Amino acid sequence: MFQCANTSNPAARPARIWTTCWLAALMLVAPVGSASVHAADPATGKTLALQWCSSCHLVSDDQPTAASVSLPSFYDIAKDPDWTQASLATFLKDPHPKMPNMNLGNVEIANLASYIDSLSTD
Repeated sequence: MFQCANTSNPAARPARIWTTCWLAALMLVAPVGSASVHAADPATGKTLALQWCSSCHLVSDDQPTAASVSLPSFYDIAKDPDWTQASLATFLKDPHPKMPNMNLGNVEIANLASYIDSLSTD
């Protein structure tokens, strides 16, 4: 995968090879780890909510389709102190059985939870 640096000094070779390989591996891993550092995007979360949730829930004032009045709106959920971004993210990873299996990734879950949290008027 990587061809680590070769040195002409046999005594220094193991340390330089290890350092070079370690730095190369770190450079590969760093971009992957930094993806979780980015802040969630509520605007993208709104798009997901309109796509996945609006057939049952009121998710936005500009929602083009009607929602069931028997289910909580995203505004109601946002005002409930028991629903934090963390608890919403946990719920969305394994939603209740009547919800469709959306197979959302971690970034999508964070965006959706951030959007719902943004609806709180507090």
